[in-house]
Amino acid sequence: MGWVVTEPFVVTRAEVDGRVVDVAVESGAVAAVGPGLRTAGMRVVDAAGGALISGLHDHHLHLLAMAAARSSVQLSGVGDPHEFDETIRSAHARLGPGEWLRAVGLDDRHGTLDRHRLDRLAPGRPVRVQHRSGAAWVLSSVALSAVHTGGGPGATQGASGPRDGTDPGDGWLHRVDDVAGWPRDLPDLAPVGERLARLGVTGVTDATPFTDPSAAALLSGAHRSGAVPQRIVVTGAASMAAVDVGAELEQGPVKVVVSDHELPGIDELVGSFRAARRSGRAVAVHCVTRVGLVLALTAWEEVGAAPGDRVEHGSVIPVELFEPLVALGLTVVTQPGFIADRGDRYLAEVEVDDVPHLYRCRSLLDAGIATAGSTDAPFGPDDPWLAIAAAVDRRAASGAVVGAAEAMDPAAALGLFLGALADPGGPPRRVEPGVPADLVLLDRGLRDVLANPRSDHVRATWVAGHPVYAADG
Repeated sequence: MGWVVTEPFVVTRAEVDGRVVDVAVESGAVAAVGPGLRTAGMRVVDAAGGALISGLHDHHLHLLAMAAARSSVQLSGVGDPHEFDETIRSAHARLGPGEWLRAVGLDDRHGTLDRHRLDRLAPGRPVRVQHRSGAAWVLSSVALSAVHTGGGPGATQGASGPRDGTDPGDGWLHRVDDVAGWPRDLPDLAPVGERLARLGVTGVTDATPFTDPSAAALLSGAHRSGAVPQRIVVTGAASMAAVDVGAELEQGPVKVVVSDHELPGIDELVGSFRAARRSGRAVAVHCVTRVGLVLALTAWEEVGAAPGDRVEHGSVIPVELFEPLVALGLTVVTQPGFIADRGDRYLAEVEVDDVPHLYRCRSLLDAGIATAGSTDAPFGPDDPWLAIAAAVDRRAASGAVVGAAEAMDPAAALGLFLGALADPGGPPRRVEPGVPADLVLLDRGLRDVLANPRSDHVRATWVAGHPVYAADG
């Protein structure tokens, strides 16, 4: 991290593992932990009894999509088709000729959408509307023409991708991130880095299945400049398995998607696993249905598991699948924040038999399955503290409880976000001599924070001893 220039400092009167101590930081690492440390010549940060913990790691998000979402029309608060139409018309009227209109958060409340409806709402405008899942887009006719000819943001020459429905011209694209997912005219990534720092996040895994090396180059540049100061692990698709992402980023597992829209054949899935293995890589497999998870486990049985292999989401994991998960030694990277964000809709729309299996936490840990936390931002709320709270109380926005048996102890819920980037679900990192000074200072003791987990308890964040956020400016 070439941008990091640190000076020695000491955090005094900090609660660490239940004791009030001082913590000295030198050369980007924790140098000493104990009472009454010498502070001569060092900058002093007075914790005033607040907890000092390891920085949070978000083990599954999408940085470029987060940046793109900041400049997009947000549809999550749009309640019906009429309001959707007015929102798109208004956005169209505000933009100059030829500018792309990007909207995110489409769902069933907004009515049936195809390119013809977008053409009527924004005549002559390139428009792309992303489904709330992040897995699909609807493009206007002008936008479709642009991506077919390589002229659109994020376009790949001649790429079109699979379509949804019987009409090949309906404008739907599925699982073609490099065509529709993120624009080359991307806004500054710095606001994303700043937001993560304010939340106490010091490390992330970007779980986007990129097929284009330029995506990694963008992230590398953002980290090198300090725009995104967090440590970044990248995945990428199987076609990127052998691509060197450079010194600024850490290479993670290969992302393999078991799409709920169109399940891959077992041979295709096994082929992706083997491509990862040839490059010495683990796999991170997107599974949001029980059928998808069964298919993925079948591929793992064929190829064999390797250290670092992970199930992404594990949205629905029936108890009968615990045994193969344990036998294969797989980690589940899940998103309890979806319970808080979408729990009421799950209760209304998900099959009753599947509700107890949604975004499991406690039962996975009890079964001996390594489990890590993440947000899936921007497709889920980006605040890990919201996810921690949801893992504890399992409450939807209405207050209804979703999967009460999955409720966790608050310290264990925090631990979902404290595993090392290379070992999600592993032992929580601790503040002790010799570890990198990726630290978060809270405004009160840890027990009080966990009694009501909220991101506004974060007072300061450091990455490798470099201050990246301070509540007092």
